[in-house]
Amino acid sequence: MNYPIHYLLLLLSYLNDLHYVTSFVPLNHLNSNKPTTSRCTTAATGGLVRLLDVTTTKSQQSVLVSSSAITATLSNEDNSIEKYSRCMTPRQERDQINEELGFKVDSRWKKVAKKPFKMIGKTVQRSMEGKKSPGTLILVRGGESEFSKNFTFTGWSDPLLTSQGELEMEHAGRLLLESGYEPDVIYTSRLKRAIKSAWVIMQEINAPFLPIYKSWRLNERHYGALQGLCKKETAKTFGADVVQAWRRSLKARPPAVKETDANFPGKHRKFADLLPEQMPRSESLLDCMRRTEPLWNFIKRDLFKGENVMVVAHANTLRGLAKIIDGIGDEEIADVSFPKGIPVVYKFDNKMEPLAPKDQGLTQIHTSGQFLEKPGLLKKALDTTKEWETRVPGTMGYNLPNVAKRMSTMENALLYLKEEQNAWKGAGRKKMDEVDRGNNDGEILLSGTAADLKNNTESIMGDDERFEEMTHETKSMENVSVNLNSVGKNDPFIVFIRHGRTPHNKLALFTGWEDPPLAMEGEEDARWAGRLLKKHGFEFDVVYTSWLYRAIQTAWFVLEEMDQLWLPVISSWRLNERHYGDLTGKSKKMVANIYGEDQLKRWRRGYKIRPPPVSSYSFSYPGNDKRRIKYVQDIRISFTETFCRSIEDRKLSIHRKFPKCESLFDCMNRSIPFYTEKIVPEAVAKGKRVLITSHENAIRGILMHLCEIPEECMNDLHLPNGVPLVYNVKRKCISLLDDGTGEDPLEKYDFGSAAQYLFRPCEIGEDEDWYTGPLSS
Repeated sequence: MNYPIHYLLLLLSYLNDLHYVTSFVPLNHLNSNKPTTSRCTTAATGGLVRLLDVTTTKSQQSVLVSSSAITATLSNEDNSIEKYSRCMTPRQERDQINEELGFKVDSRWKKVAKKPFKMIGKTVQRSMEGKKSPGTLILVRGGESEFSKNFTFTGWSDPLLTSQGELEMEHAGRLLLESGYEPDVIYTSRLKRAIKSAWVIMQEINAPFLPIYKSWRLNERHYGALQGLCKKETAKTFGADVVQAWRRSLKARPPAVKETDANFPGKHRKFADLLPEQMPRSESLLDCMRRTEPLWNFIKRDLFKGENVMVVAHANTLRGLAKIIDGIGDEEIADVSFPKGIPVVYKFDNKMEPLAPKDQGLTQIHTSGQFLEKPGLLKKALDTTKEWETRVPGTMGYNLPNVAKRMSTMENALLYLKEEQNAWKGAGRKKMDEVDRGNNDGEILLSGTAADLKNNTESIMGDDERFEEMTHETKSMENVSVNLNSVGKNDPFIVFIRHGRTPHNKLALFTGWEDPPLAMEGEEDARWAGRLLKKHGFEFDVVYTSWLYRAIQTAWFVLEEMDQLWLPVISSWRLNERHYGDLTGKSKKMVANIYGEDQLKRWRRGYKIRPPPVSSYSFSYPGNDKRRIKYVQDIRISFTETFCRSIEDRKLSIHRKFPKCESLFDCMNRSIPFYTEKIVPEAVAKGKRVLITSHENAIRGILMHLCEIPEECMNDLHLPNGVPLVYNVKRKCISLLDDGTGEDPLEKYDFGSAAQYLFRPCEIGEDEDWYTGPLSS
């Protein structure tokens, strides 16, 4: 290290009466304004000017550097800062991101063997479809958080979105809908304000099934010891010039956080996979931008395939991506900013060079990205809404009733009918008694007693969407005992949760692959499950769910209650509910009237009997949902559908064999292999703790495999909505969690007569310790 140069620079700074010295200023950037070509964060061992002793007075707020502090700095380099600044090779970075995002990486020999087949496949695809243009990149800054609302340094701190932040993201989603942009894949950070922002947008554009990758490389800049401090108070303490330099200077790092501090990333499980040298204690703006560069290569690869990529992240990481894309210089990047709630769209040519937009009025300086709305309009609209709120309370959007989205006309009509019938049961009871006594007085006389009429009315809607019925003699539950909290502290486990209630559940409609959202009661089901799991100390490593909105929503609400939104969530059609074919969306009464009671009973009682199939051109046929079919690669090609659709499209149109109806046996034949061939090798065999939020029949299949439930008893197994079922992998048993009510679960919930197979006694090894308390230490 060249110590005399250090002393000379410090002496010159002091003699020129500089009022602040930046925390970390790498010497190799002091003499050059040219952007560096190095792929790694600037090495801290190459010489640092470090602020170790800060003194302030009431009369003059300035930063002084004592000679003892300088000596200590130069003689004792901080090992943790050195570690964070080390380089990783491009291959190491690539391998780490592959592992972080869950991408499967083949060995070198497999890549060589597959390359000819990939080239042939691409040639065939291009000849059929023509060469695809690169996809569109959509950059969205996350909504307002609790910290930003209070003018607090946020960084890697993890506050929630405010109500205004959610409104901003809803607005961003509507702008995407208005402009016709449909993302194919989403990247975001591991901080819940960004994850929640992405989730709000996904709901607004009706695409909750999209794959979402959460990377720490998109985290906001780490503000070191400033995190959690009020910006105004910090400016008063250190001086506005000092704080502004920490915030806006490209290469200045704020004071570092200590490893014992709660804000140190190593204290949080969400960053446990980071290497010690990647744990930042403080970052400059340049540090933050550079760590996004390896991830950009993955985003660029998706864009080159023709996929539309949406990145929901933070101001400084988005600036880092813009710097890379547009080749913005170190000085000019300070002029670039991203407002909340307004997406910025980039388009590319075939060489992945950004295209300048035609309308330059919606483009900011130095960039090629185009705003989907003039910046400032959203802020004015929200300010106007706030003003109205002060005059007319209750006008803010987030105070509106939480109604379920995407309700059909039939669902609305049946809900109104059910409300009328419920009101009739109470208010009209007296009139029914009069009818029973023969006192009509203008009323219509119906045959049968009032009790018969009451039972007939209640059977119209039913109390459940269950298609099957109990076909075997009900067995006594006296000898069945439920395992409570029977999970070892270090045991691997799987938690199964059937999704919360939906409007279809309430109306007793056959749902299948239809995609209604959770009802308000269903959201509470999911949140209750999350609170119960958190109370018992559960932590997960990965989440599996279906492609259907109600299951995905359940997973999100559970994770939100557990403060584990950063976990990877993997969606698969193989965990979808059973496809009810042409019965989808109909009630039992409708089906009985159309097909007859006898046929309905055969469908309900049969384990391998399929309902009538839907037409290839029905709304209920999954192959007509173009939003999803592009992600399906594990269903064989249907030659009949391909032939018919190619004639219709007047070009070759490959179509896969999606199910048009399924028996219970068919449903289990896809959910069980998904568990044994996907979930087990990827997670269970590696000791990971797994959460599966899915549907009754898909979960039934996996439980049939795990608990050895006989086929003839599957129709007798019922799964309540939102109740966590904990499977202990070592002891091979299902248990429930104590909810603190003291009630017997078999009396509180209806598990059906097959509960005796579900709640078998746990296997206990002689040398294993038993633990039934909370899982958290």
